Amino acid sequence: MSAIALMTIIVPVVVLLNFIAYYLLVPRKYRSIYDGSAYSEKLGSFFSYSVLPYFLIVSSVYLLVKLEVVVTEHLNITPYYRLAEFIFSMEGHTVSSFQTIMSPTLTYFSAFIYLFGFSFLLIFTFVVLVCTGKVSILQEYSIAVVLAYLISFPFYIFTPVKVTGYTLPTVIPLLYELSPIISEGLRSVDPHFDNCFPSLHAALSIIAMLLIVLRTDLKELKMVVVILALLIQFTIFYLGIHWIIDFIGGILLALLCYYVATRYRERIVRKMSIICGFWKD
Repeated sequence: MSAIALMTIIVPVVVLLNFIAYYLLVPRKYRSIYDGSAYSEKLGSFFSYSVLPYFLIVSSVYLLVKLEVVVTEHLNITPYYRLAEFIFSMEGHTVSSFQTIMSPTLTYFSAFIYLFGFSFLLIFTFVVLVCTGKVSILQEYSIAVVLAYLISFPFYIFTPVKVTGYTLPTVIPLLYELSPIISEGLRSVDPHFDNCFPSLHAALSIIAMLLIVLRTDLKELKMVVVILALLIQFTIFYLGIHWIIDFIGGILLALLCYYVATRYRERIVRKMSIICGFWKD
């Protein structure tokens, strides 16, 4: 129930942000791309062949990662924590410096960016690529996101790293202390608060930023995406969630996934079109 309560707060806000961004950041020429009598036919065909496959595969992989606890228990996996010890030996209490500027206003703002801004960035990147008809970039985005989740999954199962707020005495778990709805809602998908390395908040936000900045001509959106991605990187430290090495791992993961997606998109899509007959390049 706690997860549902949190989602009932997050979903409406993120949907509202997407509607606002759609009218402010998507150029008018793209918003009217399906004007005319053939609107329904064009939209249905575009959605079926250019959107639905990517939505389904990304959603499936996302659900797999969120079922981490079920997978771990079913396979009777005992995590090995040497990685957390290694991270602490490397950076110690360094991340605590981000909370030296702590204030209630900054905490609430950071929590908003972490909970709502991150979700908005990932979803709106998908939405804007659909609305502008940039199918090849949509394919790259989907491939990169799927890769990021799949590569991170074994780390979360075999080498979990606990959040800094519940590990370092010099760091306060600001996000989790804001509200029981937040802490219990997040605990429902990450019971031990130990899905830290690599940071998917860092990896996925950087993937979205790279694709929008380097692969599109949406000038207004580029500025928004860069600012939001940078804010997300700050919040993961300030709120007592990630270690510096988590962030570095997230950057490397983003770069790897971006490279594979942009370099091998056509080959991957061709293979998938054989497996799933309804896919089109």
